[in-house]
Parts: sequence; structure tokens; C-alpha cells
Amino acid sequence: MVLKIMIVDDEPMIIDVIQAYLEKAGYIVYSAQNGSEALIKIDEVNPDFLILDLMLPDFSGEEICKWVREKSDIPIMMLTAKTAEDDRINGIVIGADDYLTKPFSPREVVVRVEAILRRTKQGNSRDVLSYNNKDLVIDILKKEVLVRGGNVTLTPIEFKMLVGMAKYPGRVYSRLDLLEKVQNESYEGYERSIDVHIKNLRKKVERDSKKPEYVLTVFGMGYKFGGKLDVSHTSI
Repeated sequence: MVLKIMIVDDEPMIIDVIQAYLEKAGYIVYSAQNGSEALIKIDEVNPDFLILDLMLPDFSGEEICKWVREKSDIPIMMLTAKTAEDDRINGIVIGADDYLTKPFSPREVVVRVEAILRRTKQGNSRDVLSYNNKDLVIDILKKEVLVRGGNVTLTPIEFKMLVGMAKYPGRVYSRLDLLEKVQNESYEGYERSIDVHIKNLRKKVERDSKKPEYVLTVFGMGYKFGGKLDVSHTSI
């Protein structure tokens, strides 16, 4: 299947250059030059990957990224002339998978796109996820979790939180992000109540809940998954 990539940037020259390199690499490429056009086309095209400039003439890239994240987990790469550390961190926190500052090499864009797609494909296409040399194994279909070879029982909310984070190791999830992931479990809690579920989850999957290896706190931001995916492992 040929993957579809959407480029959103208000500079036609940048779009043209990136599009040429991506099409040469075998992708179908769509583009938009402002936020309004992007929102319409994203719904129409349903791209597999989004390359998003932060500074657009109408909506900010951050606003579009948040809008996309409410509907989809497609990979997002941010493009920006901003170089401040806080800007880069904010882009990752709101859901971007990568952050590339201008000027950049179009070849680097292609390499990063392919690397992210490989990583997210590994995280999404498996029914069984294994981490840290089978120390933690998650069977998504059976809703089973093995920790150091032993079966542990998670609540539906704990399981959804764990799977949601484990599919994208390293991505930071705010409490609101995690709250949204468990809403369809008839859960009507508040953002801070997520901390209670995280505490309980750590007791079940960590060797030492005070020194977690998997469910990590990112101070002032939220939580992320710290396990390393076992690339060769596909079944329990």
C-alpha cells in the first residue's frame, strides 16, 4: 500500500521541494498552505503522515496538531524556524513525533519520515507487544499482561492507559490525553484522578514503583512509556 503524506506550510517553495523528494521515495503527497485548507484536506485525504509548519497565516501549527490528536494517532513532524528549547518541548508535548528546524535538508525530511513510520508501524501493527527482552508483554486482543513471566490483572482503565502509552514509547501524554483514552470505559473522573490509576498501574508492572522503568513521570507535563520494544518478538 502506498502511504499518503500531507504537507502543511505557507511557503510554496518548501512544499515543492519536500513533495519532490517524498514522491521520488514512493509516497503520495498532498499539500495545504494554511490551516483552514489543511483541516478540510486532512478530513478528505486521511493521510498516513503529517508534516506541519508551526507558523501558518491563520491557525497555528500547535492548534492543528491538537485538533488532529483528538481524532488520530497519525505521526506528525513539526517544521519551524523557532529554535528555542521550550518551543521544541511544547511541540512534542502536544503530540508531535518529531521536530525539525529550518533550514533543513529535504533528504533529512525523507529519512526522518521513514524512521518514524517504521517505528509507529512496529508499535501499531502488532497484537502482541513485548518490551525489555520479554520483561513486559502485552497481548492486546486477549487483554493479557505478563510481567517477568507472570500474569497480572489490570482494570480496563489501567489496561487502556498502558496500551495507549506503550504503543508510542517516549511520547509524552498529559493527564488530559490519558483521560480521553479511557472515556469510553464509562469513566467520568478528573485529570488528577489519572495519578491514582498511574500509581496502581506501577504497583502491578514495576519492580519498584518508586523507581519505575515503564510508566515514567515527565515533571510538569505528564507521563511517558520508558520500555524498549523487542523488534523481533511477535507472539507470546
